[in-house]
Amino acid sequence: MPIKEISKARVRAEAARLKAYFESQGASDVETDIMLPAEVLLDLYGEDIRHRAYVTNDPARGEMMLRPDFTVPVVQTHMDSEADPARYTYAGEVFRKQDDMPDRAAEYIQVGYEIFDGSNPAAADAEVFAQFSHILAPLGLRAATGDIGILMAAVRGLQTTEIRRNALLRHIWRPRRFRALMNRYSSAGTELREQNFDRVRTNMANQSAPPIGLRSEAEILERVMDLSTDAAEDPISGAEIELLNDILTLKETVPNVLSALRDISVDMPAILPAVNQLRARVDALDARGVDVENLDFETSYGRTSMEYYDGFVFGFYVEGRSDLPPVATGGRYDTLTSMLGQGRSTPAVGGVMRPAMILAVQENAQ
Repeated sequence: MPIKEISKARVRAEAARLKAYFESQGASDVETDIMLPAEVLLDLYGEDIRHRAYVTNDPARGEMMLRPDFTVPVVQTHMDSEADPARYTYAGEVFRKQDDMPDRAAEYIQVGYEIFDGSNPAAADAEVFAQFSHILAPLGLRAATGDIGILMAAVRGLQTTEIRRNALLRHIWRPRRFRALMNRYSSAGTELREQNFDRVRTNMANQSAPPIGLRSEAEILERVMDLSTDAAEDPISGAEIELLNDILTLKETVPNVLSALRDISVDMPAILPAVNQLRARVDALDARGVDVENLDFETSYGRTSMEYYDGFVFGFYVEGRSDLPPVATGGRYDTLTSMLGQGRSTPAVGGVMRPAMILAVQENAQ
């Protein structure tokens, strides 16, 4: 069944209603430019958004982009201010190419709610999720939750080299690449690592082969040294690989996942602080009336489209309609504030919703 199209006037009215609700909850209205400097922002967005951003060149201002979302410019606004703690809300158009999904709108309105407050991260996580859940409850949507921080903690605790840990952390948001690296660094990948190094060394020894690509000779030599060093390292133990696999495949209700993670933390204590944070969040959600006993949790949720999130992540979806975009998404992005804070950081969490989707779901339900 196709989702009905909603007039822009009705979408704007719904956006105003949602923003007014967040203002009633103590959020300050914030506005950002539609045209944003591309040079810095493209490096901060995840790969999914970077590939879908509309970028142009201004003769005076250089490379510019149409606003692909609000979170990064809102973080910039907050970090330039002296406000702390702070709550913000906003509404306006965002722009993303839809090459792979031409039926989806390339321009649509977002409404968001962001909390900058480090006094109690679990309570802030619960507040954002509970506010969204309250607004969206009449629509009967499926809620999905996860926590990128648990997987990041597991990777940081691996008994291996810093280079390998950093490579895995860098590719957490690219599941296939992450899995390939896991295999390469395992005992099963030892032979492959040695073969890769031998192949590169042979090519380097072939003086008649012309250089191809953009890397300089110094960069190529540095890469050869890295491959040589890595080929000589011991593999990540089979036990740790198995524990990583266990974490990656967890998909159950929150209480069952929490129980499983506690068991895993016995053998992988590095994840215990993240597990305790999850426990605190569950308690905070329960205190706000969220049905945590039946709340879905997936450790790998958010790994393909939420690259600047580094902790709690969530989304609300129309049940049985994988062809439709999420009605709302959000999560924690502490590291992003550090990157934009020029020496200071503030734990932060927030989310966005699509008023057009809210209205369309309501129309289809009638």
